[in-house]
Amino acid sequence: MTRTVERDLRRFNEIVRGKIRKDLRRYVNHGEMIGRKGRETVSIPVPNIEIPHFQHGQKGSGGTGQGEGDPGQPIGRGDDEGEGIGPAGNEPGRHIREVEVSFDELAEMLAQDLELPNIIPKGQDSIQAIKNKYNTIARTGPNSLRHLKRTYKQALKREMASGTYQPERPMIIPGRDDERYRSWTSVPQPQANAAIFYIMDVSGSMTDDQKEIVRIEAFWIDTWLKSQYDGIERRYVVHDAVAHEVNEDTFYRVRESGGTKISSAYHKVDQIIHRDFPPELWNIYMFQFSDGDNWGEDSQACTKFLTDELLPVANLFCYGQVRSPYGSGEYIKDLKRILEANDNLILSEIDNKDGIYDSIKLFLGKGK
Repeated sequence: MTRTVERDLRRFNEIVRGKIRKDLRRYVNHGEMIGRKGRETVSIPVPNIEIPHFQHGQKGSGGTGQGEGDPGQPIGRGDDEGEGIGPAGNEPGRHIREVEVSFDELAEMLAQDLELPNIIPKGQDSIQAIKNKYNTIARTGPNSLRHLKRTYKQALKREMASGTYQPERPMIIPGRDDERYRSWTSVPQPQANAAIFYIMDVSGSMTDDQKEIVRIEAFWIDTWLKSQYDGIERRYVVHDAVAHEVNEDTFYRVRESGGTKISSAYHKVDQIIHRDFPPELWNIYMFQFSDGDNWGEDSQACTKFLTDELLPVANLFCYGQVRSPYGSGEYIKDLKRILEANDNLILSEIDNKDGIYDSIKLFLGKGK
């Protein structure tokens, strides 16, 4: 009976995850799960799944194919019931079930749906993880780790040294001091880590709607990159005419005004890389979001600094231009001039939330 229940539960979970996969594009574009994320899992709202069941009608009321009626006439409740028209009713509504899905499962779904290739890390980070290896012997420990062979040898050595060993009666009785246990040493293990830079224009032309698009896209980018690396470090840079390094909360909530000078953000990112992330040891990703406005004389300096300093050290530099009712959208035209010569530069135009899904696929689809 227990095996049957476990099998049915696994089957039910497969059905639920199948519905999530089917609607993944909607979840990606509209960020329904971001507010429900925990440390290891995300709660995803999915419609209740109706389990097939038998329903008995009134005695003598007939059944399908019996009684009065015309071929093709619908039976049962009509589709127009429960639509919320008229006064308050007493019928049950359509309920939503929240299902917890791990970040690893989300990454797998994203990879399958977007056909994302696995990333091959370049080099290893100098920060090392600790791995315990059972490669030594200790005099104390739990009984589950008792090393019987070593314990016997220790008792034999003791009896032979003390002259109590009798070859004709080779009975060895280990004492407390003879007991030996398997133990471990901590071995540093290098990790392949990634540094992710999120760069956003927060001048007056970037509205809350554009920031929401950036927040949703960053969540999915993080989810994918976490599945590819042992550890991820994030840095957030905002700029108008001047750039600042900020924390994640400030990145999405800051309200600014003033002009736009994108080169200030590039110089700030370069400073952080030299300070924290040696390029030969770190996999570096940069995701820039803007509405395309920039001070006219600054764009040429931006493309030169990008070509000379940032692109040579980056696995990927992704520029997402978010449509704004106030932005000019000119900067992406300047980047297109250097696009062909730099295969780690990727450009995306995001008109609204429905464009997030395609933008992620464009950014991560090369597997760099």
